[in-house]
Amino acid sequence: MNEDWRYSDFRMELREQSLSILLHRFGGPLNEDGTPVNKNQSIYECAHDWVSSGQKTTSGIVKYYLAYYS
Repeated sequence: MNEDWRYSDFRMELREQSLSILLHRFGGPLNEDGTPVNKNQSIYECAHDWVSSGQKTTSGIVKYYLAYYS
């Protein structure tokens, strides 16, 4: 069993919600050449950093992504 607080059931659920929001908002648009406007790596890193920083909700995650990852 992993004792790291970042991987508790609550945090894993928050990570799932964070990824869902970010992928829905930023995961679809493509450039003219067919490459993604926003890389999946930045979306996953943002969700990880959000959860790992101790956030308790997803409120503000879109603004956080726009400020630091886009």
